[in-house]
Order: sequence, then C-alpha cells, then structure tokens
Amino acid sequence: MQISLNCSVAPYRFLTRWAESKHKSDYGQWKLSAGKFYGDAELDKGLQTSQDARFYAMSSRFEPFSNEGKDLVIQFTVKHEQKIDCGGGYVKVFPADLDQAEMHGDSQYYVMFGPDICGYSTKKVHVIFNYKGQNHLIKKEIRCKDDEHTHLYTLILHPDQTYEVKINNEKVESGSLEEDWDFLPPKKIKDPEAKKPEDWDDRAKIDDPEDTKPEDWDKPENIPDPDAKKPDDWDEDMDGEWEPPMIPNPEYKGEWKPKQIDNPNYKGAWVHPEIDNPEHTPDDSIYKYDNIGVIGLDLWQVKSGTIFDNFLISDDVKEAEEFGKETWGATKVTSFSIYFAHLCSFVLASEVAKLYLI
Repeated sequence: MQISLNCSVAPYRFLTRWAESKHKSDYGQWKLSAGKFYGDAELDKGLQTSQDARFYAMSSRFEPFSNEGKDLVIQFTVKHEQKIDCGGGYVKVFPADLDQAEMHGDSQYYVMFGPDICGYSTKKVHVIFNYKGQNHLIKKEIRCKDDEHTHLYTLILHPDQTYEVKINNEKVESGSLEEDWDFLPPKKIKDPEAKKPEDWDDRAKIDDPEDTKPEDWDKPENIPDPDAKKPDDWDEDMDGEWEPPMIPNPEYKGEWKPKQIDNPNYKGAWVHPEIDNPEHTPDDSIYKYDNIGVIGLDLWQVKSGTIFDNFLISDDVKEAEEFGKETWGATKVTSFSIYFAHLCSFVLASEVAKLYLI
C-alpha cells in the first residue's frame, strides 16, 4: 500500500486533490511553486504558504485503511526558503471521517509530525500521537533542520510498538512507544506501604567527635581601627563620645565547624521499593489506527514561503526510502547548486550597488 501526493502536477489536479478549510474566512492562501531556487522547475513544485502572519488549513483525502499488523510510514519534504523565524512545518494525519471544510486547529487527528521553529529556543521535530482521545507528545527532544533547503522528514511506526524518525533518509531518533510517550500509567510505582526505617543512616559524612574547637578560635568579626585618630575639631559635648571606625578583623576565622569523617554507620541512599502498578494495563495496539483517511496541513506562520511536497503514506519502509531518493534525492544536488548561485548573485548585486553608492 502506498499513497503519494506529489504536487508537481497541473494546477487543476492540485485543486481537486487538496481541499481548503472554510472554518475561518481569513486562512492564508496557498500557491503552487518551486520557490526561488530548485533542482527542477516542475518536479520541485509544491504547496507554498503565501501570506505572512496567517493560519493555514488544507487537506487531502485518500482511501481509508488500517495499519494493523503493518508498518506505517508518513513522509514529506519541507523547505523554509524564507529564513523562517516562527512557524510550523508539520503535517497531520486524520481519521477518514474528518470534515475537510471544517478542519481547524482543534480537529482530532491521529498523528502530528514534522518540524516546528520559533525563535532560537524552539527548533524541534514534533511527534504527537492521539491515544484514546488524548494527544501525547514525545518526551525526547529531536532537533529539526533550520536552513533554507528542502529536507525529507520520515516517521515510521512498527507493529512491535517501536518507531523511527528520519531526516533526509538518515535515522535521527528511535525507540519504544511506551517508553518515549506517556500513553499508559507507569508499570511500577513506589510502594505506598514502604517507609524508610527510623535507624537508616544515609549520612555519608559526619562530624568528627574527637575534633575540638581551638581555644583561640573565637575572635570578633570586626575590630576598631587601631590607626584611626579622633579629629582635632571633635566636640564631645556636641558630637558625643568619639569611637574609632570598625574594620574587618584579620584574625577572624568565622564559625568553627568540626572536620568531617566517613560515617561508619552509613547505609547508602535509601531506595523506595517499587511494586507493580495496579493501574497499568499493557496495550499492544498503541501503534494502530483503524481509519486513516486524510493528510492535512494545519499550521501558523509568521513569515510565509514554506514549500511542502512529496507527501507519502505507506506500509513499506524500503519503498518509502526509494521514493525519497527518487523525489527529494533526485533534485537536491542541483537545488543546492542553484541556491549557492542565487546567493552569490545576491552578494554580487549588493557589491555592485555599493559601487554606485560610493
């Protein structure tokens, strides 16, 4: 099974494949474009955001299916050629009963996956799964690409309840669904009946009982300045009794504390014993979604210009990798070359402009 939505098609086919949400009247407008630089003018055409500071909502429907007992691969490319400062670059996979005309930010989805950038602090890949009506965020931090080039994002769900995240066909994260998301209550909990024994000594060091404070230890913190002299014009009747100013005492040693020694009764840190959590019920179907039928773009962008393309939903990991090579991989080298040529032309034009300004 493979569902691919490549946007390098005639405009009318693009319009029939994708449906814009009518939930709000001020959603941003999409256009079909390969952008300012590309590897192939036709093959690299994708869905591009075109208006700044807007929400965007568009989706495409396909034949519903279940990933029970099979891998689920969600893959697409995204290019932030506008030097994005804050905005989403992710996709959402919805159940087939989604009303596309009413799709919005609170519409229930199965999976949300892809990059999200906002300032310097947020540059991550979202991997959010809906489980029993609740959205669960991954507990790991996966950094996304934040340059102006096209990047291939791939999420793979396996029936053995494991996952993989790839960027540009290279694995950047993997693990267990149950361990990396809080879908279920923990398997173990602290035994509520267990308490640290009263005689448990968890002090690694103790005061040396043989150590005593030296007799000459106690000295005042401040002393009168021995070099100070009463001013000649000091009038005790008017000014009161003269007192020399205080200065730090060079012999002051601070509070005395006995030296520390190893505690002969030290038992180590007490570890609270754990028991099986009665609230934990294993579920070997966390990975499974029974009615997958829509892929959508539901996001906010401060600065527009992001291009999405090469959408793929498949149950064949190898096939997805090959599709990535045939689409993103086939034009990336040329795209890089054109990007640098575009950049050099911009720099050269800037230098020429400077000459005219001199």
